[in-house]
Amino acid sequence: MKTEKEKMISGEYYNAFDPELVKGRRTAKNLLHSLNVKEYRVTKKAKEILKELIPNAGAGFYIEPPFHCDYGYNIFAGENVYFNVNCVVLDCAPVNIGSNVFIAPNVQIYTASHPLDAELRKTLENAYPVTIGDDCWIGGNSVICPGVTIGKGCVIGAGSVVTKDIPDNSLAVGNPAKVIRKLNQEPESKK
Repeated sequence: MKTEKEKMISGEYYNAFDPELVKGRRTAKNLLHSLNVKEYRVTKKAKEILKELIPNAGAGFYIEPPFHCDYGYNIFAGENVYFNVNCVVLDCAPVNIGSNVFIAPNVQIYTASHPLDAELRKTLENAYPVTIGDDCWIGGNSVICPGVTIGKGCVIGAGSVVTKDIPDNSLAVGNPAKVIRKLNQEPESKK
């Protein structure tokens, strides 16, 4: 029989008040308090806190506090990933971020979801993984919804709400975000 944590990570309905999950969130919140309040600046101690909070991050992983997440251990990041201030990552399911990714201020990445049925929603929730490919730039105040994959080399315009997958090398903007052009093509105005 699967644990609630295993159900959570695999996208099944799970009980978020399971003691193991509550403990995981509490551990993350304690580390976030140390990062966001006690350290706030990126010091040697802040880097140590980040390694403990987000153990699956590559070299050059950098977060500008304040930062918020649910667990931290479900964030998998390649090399040279940068989060600017006030980012939120609800990492109930895995968040896979490639290398050389820039995430602007106030970006929110959600894996957490809830049943549409009101009765189920009272006791259960679920989560779907988010993937961001290599060499992406996520503009400020963007929201990336549960289950979305953003391909390699993409730019997501500021204020966008990404509700569906975005193919490689695309510029996507708006609410909901729509691809307005491929990035390896000249804009119409230059043709």
